[in-house]
Amino acid sequence: MPTHRRTPSRGCKVGITRRTAFRAAIAGAAAAIARPASAATTVMAVPADAVGLLYDTTKCIGCKACVVACREANGLQADTSWSGGLYQAPLDLNEKTKTVVKLYDDGAGHRSFFKAQCMHCVDPACANACMLGAFKKREYGIVSYDVNYCIGCRYCEVACPYGVPKFEWSKASPKMVKCELCNHRLAQGKIPACAEVCPKQAVIYGRREDLLREAKTRIAENPGKYIQKVYGETDGGGTQCLYLSHVPFEQLGLPVLGEQSTPTLQRTIQHSVYKGFAAPIALYGLLSVVMFRNRKPRAADARKGGAA
Repeated sequence: MPTHRRTPSRGCKVGITRRTAFRAAIAGAAAAIARPASAATTVMAVPADAVGLLYDTTKCIGCKACVVACREANGLQADTSWSGGLYQAPLDLNEKTKTVVKLYDDGAGHRSFFKAQCMHCVDPACANACMLGAFKKREYGIVSYDVNYCIGCRYCEVACPYGVPKFEWSKASPKMVKCELCNHRLAQGKIPACAEVCPKQAVIYGRREDLLREAKTRIAENPGKYIQKVYGETDGGGTQCLYLSHVPFEQLGLPVLGEQSTPTLQRTIQHSVYKGFAAPIALYGLLSVVMFRNRKPRAADARKGGAA
């Protein structure tokens, strides 16, 4: 009989303790989520030594010398899939193409060439998505790729708002392919191949701050020639490849982005959820409730069995 009285008492203590713990866990999780994640919203700064490209659509004649030079400088195979094997004619960035020149034509007399390559974002989404650090901003702010850390998850491909990284589907030991601003040439004192061969200087290379100054000067001196904006100055948190255009940038294929980078938003959400171990604590509290509820019927069955 004394044993029978002590058993409910122990069960009652356990129940109160778990219920209290669960409430505390939920309160702690709510408080953690409610707190501002200031570290998560920190804006990434442009590296002091940042270099990049400035592309001016009004100067490009579509000769595609940059596409050929890029392939040769990076040891890539020619993409002849759309020419029946006759000549290099990529339609877009792919595993054999790190830069490509496209034609915009709305059929109403508005035409423009557009050079696509890695934008070398100030806060790159590919690097933020890469779990092992295969993509990183290294010297001169260049977003570089290290195949030794790549596991082929292709999260970078999904994360990039510009659709730049491409996977080598045709190879048994594939890697990701994208422009690295000819960093191997920079190490030799040269400039990116695309900028070196452009006959009209439609694409030029230099320090980002100098390129941005040059772009704004061109706009100021020719107000009716350009869209009144330097794409990449603040778009998506800023990029090191900048664009001037006489047609709206979105018509060329550049996405409409706010000043906040995609990784900043992602980090804000992640830090809010995990700050103070909010998510794990809430999950543990929920599991405790489930265990307690399952325990009560078993305890009741045990008491009935003892009484019998």
